[in-house]
This record gives sequence, C-alpha cells and structure tokens, in this order.
Amino acid sequence: MENHNDPSGYWRANVRLILGSLIIWALCSYGFGILLRPLLAGIRIGGTDLGFWFAQQGSIGVFIILIFFYAWRMNKLDKQYGVDEE
Repeated sequence: MENHNDPSGYWRANVRLILGSLIIWALCSYGFGILLRPLLAGIRIGGTDLGFWFAQQGSIGVFIILIFFYAWRMNKLDKQYGVDEE
C-alpha cells in the first residue's frame, strides 16, 4: 500500500503514466506510421494500407484516446493521494 501523503510517490506515479502514454503514442505515430510502414503495407484498411492509415488518422485517434485515458487515470490518482479538486 502506498503512502497517501507522500508527494514523491504521487509524482513517480504521474511520471510513469506520462512515460507510458508517450511510449504508446510514439509507437503508434512514429513506429507504425514510419518505421514499420513497409511491414504494414500489405494490410488494407479503408482503401489504403495500415501504415498510411496510422500516419494519417491512427496516431491522432490514439492520441485522443490517450488524452481521455490520462485524464481518467489522473483523477483516480488524485483521489488516491487526496489532492483531488472535489
């Protein structure tokens, strides 16, 4: 059980959440859209290949999902450490 009055634990959890989100976003935008595009070229989605789709729409969609996930998870983290606004 984490100490709910420990600000360093709160920031460690916050930074871990940010780094995880950035890794997922980088994998989807840079990895799937650029680096792995030749491997995804054979998979068709919406009339184009999956690599192009990730570069054009997929990375933006993942980014928006990550924004909502981050907000939801931070609300839970804020309540856990007693720094929520309510």
